[in-house]
Amino acid sequence: MTVTGSSRNAADRTLTITSAFDVPAVRVWNLWEDPRLLERWWGPPTYPATFVEHDVRPGSRSAYFMTGPEGDTPRGWWRTLVVDPTRRLEFENGFADRSGEPDPGMPVTLIRVTIEEVPAAGTRMTCVVTFPSPEAMEKILSMGMEEGMTAAMGQMDGLL
Repeated sequence: MTVTGSSRNAADRTLTITSAFDVPAVRVWNLWEDPRLLERWWGPPTYPATFVEHDVRPGSRSAYFMTGPEGDTPRGWWRTLVVDPTRRLEFENGFADRSGEPDPGMPVTLIRVTIEEVPAAGTRMTCVVTFPSPEAMEKILSMGMEEGMTAAMGQMDGLL
């Protein structure tokens, strides 16, 4: 099973999603690093992602859009902050306008991904999303972020 838990902490303004995999950490890391693999799981099943730009070096940018069942194409972006290959990835994540530029009317979140091998158990991945304010947290979660991320990460097992 991929997703093993999801929790919210209003005091810390965080959403934490944990997952477990029966493969080495490097294989889980590849799902974040390789844009063709990433786009096979980043969006929820009904909103598959297409990455038009993806680089996981500190200071780099990624840009993507998701295609909805009605043909809508919401866009997003990342700015990579910290990279420790096979172990850790931190990036800012935001919504983008139709031209792919950051949407100033939407909050930017910080996502910290930790990937660790667990002896005799495989690999555990923890994603912690930190929101800039309680209002931003409420806004983004009310849009379905927790359900969307859980559904998206639920697709990872099929790729491993």
